[in-house]
Amino acid sequence: MSCRGRKGGGARLAGRSLGRRFGWLWAAYAVSAYGSGLGFGAFPLIAVLALHAGPGQVSALSAVGPAVGALIAVRLAPWVEFHRKRPVMIAMDLTRFAAMATVPVAYALGRLGLVQLFVVSAVVAAAKIAFNAAGGAYLKLLVRSEDLLVANARFESTTWSSIAVGPPLGGAAIGLFGPVITVVADALSYLLSALGLTAIRGREEHPSAPGRSPRRAGELLDGWRHILTHPGLRALYLNTVLVSGLIMATEPLLAVLLLRRLGFPPWQYGLAFAAPCVGGLIGSRLARGVVARCGRDRVLRTVGALRAVWLIGLAFVGHGVAGLVTVMAVQFAIIVSMSLFTPVLATYRLEHTPARLVARTLSAWSIGQQACIATFSALGGLVADITGPRAALAAAGLLILASPLLLPRRQPPANIDGAEPKTTGPDPRQPIPSTASAPP
Repeated sequence: MSCRGRKGGGARLAGRSLGRRFGWLWAAYAVSAYGSGLGFGAFPLIAVLALHAGPGQVSALSAVGPAVGALIAVRLAPWVEFHRKRPVMIAMDLTRFAAMATVPVAYALGRLGLVQLFVVSAVVAAAKIAFNAAGGAYLKLLVRSEDLLVANARFESTTWSSIAVGPPLGGAAIGLFGPVITVVADALSYLLSALGLTAIRGREEHPSAPGRSPRRAGELLDGWRHILTHPGLRALYLNTVLVSGLIMATEPLLAVLLLRRLGFPPWQYGLAFAAPCVGGLIGSRLARGVVARCGRDRVLRTVGALRAVWLIGLAFVGHGVAGLVTVMAVQFAIIVSMSLFTPVLATYRLEHTPARLVARTLSAWSIGQQACIATFSALGGLVADITGPRAALAAAGLLILASPLLLPRRQPPANIDGAEPKTTGPDPRQPIPSTASAPP
């Protein structure tokens, strides 16, 4: 990426305070993220180690849960849009806590099975989509528009730091205490996140629903309508769902390849995913400065293409130290690219979406991603059952090389399709306004 020098304020914004309410939101997110880091890949691990599932069953677990969760989230999207966002987030955290807590209870009673894992996975997936949609809308109200990239970069760095720390500790805990201990930690993290969200002060106005049922077909499809009629969002959406679907489809395949075929112990499996997450801290920290120097459009095009070139390397993983280093190197390259790209994309998406459509747009985006992940996970499991996990990894690596063709050639101006122009953002001393007071 060739960038000429541009003057920007990226470095000056690095230590900028975004306010007490954002601090609590970030803290709640961090607690949940670190809990999920400890539980990273917990369900595939439980399926392989405790339930002795094969590659097809493990891939089905990764496919069916998100697919059913996405279907549930379709109906939840208008409900999220027309309700206060912080109570929605708290409710979704408590839902995930309750669902995850059933797993260790069933395991202790000797009643845990794949069906329960499927159900819990679906509930957690639906709650995650609703939580993220509410969180994105709440963030747009909570911070000034010029601070959105800073805020998104902080969330991104927290995500990757949690994965860097969580899986090795989770792998060690599994070795000491059994395969469900990380699920306990993950469940408790949602409870703590909900408590953190209750500490945010400030009145949030109740969104006004339009004068008709907010669950009719029009409201259900408004998010997709906005994405698919906006030229920049449409291209980025199609590219992102393909890339995320193919990358996430490799997780269950790698679990089978590393744990069963190559005999890696759980702690090495966790290390293979955790150590490269240092790249997530690097990429997210670079995002502000790279955008200031090179421009957002060039970052989206160039880094978006770089995300696709590394995945094929997972097909060449072998035994021992060399195999572990191969996994870590490939994951590091993917994560650096993803962590630089994601906060820029998230900021662009919020800037180009009217406040009254944020929750439905983010829900539609997440549902599309989950559906694509489910589809490719199922196809990956089918290919792995027929040819083996290595061939399935190679197929994913080759297919993702076509994804840069979907990236936009030229971005439209920021204030189109009804999106509001940039403002100085809300006064943190005032009540948070509604995100859906105007009819869609």
